[in-house]
Amino acid sequence: MLTATELRQDIYQKLDEVIATQEPLLIERKGNILKIIPLGRSSRIASLEPQELVNGDPDELIHIDWSKTWSPDPLC
Repeated sequence: MLTATELRQDIYQKLDEVIATQEPLLIERKGNILKIIPLGRSSRIASLEPQELVNGDPDELIHIDWSKTWSPDPLC
């Protein structure tokens, strides 16, 4: 938390931090707490749309038998 005086000393750097980190900045002024938060831009992850990554029945993946094709010897 910063005082208004501390914010005023380096306001542009503090605002850039809020933008970069997406974390709110708390300021105390005359006994009140103020919050500077970024608006309008959501995170890149929040804007992703769900994707279907398994082609088929996911339960069938649990019972795959690799014993005929996999060898513990890396030279085989």
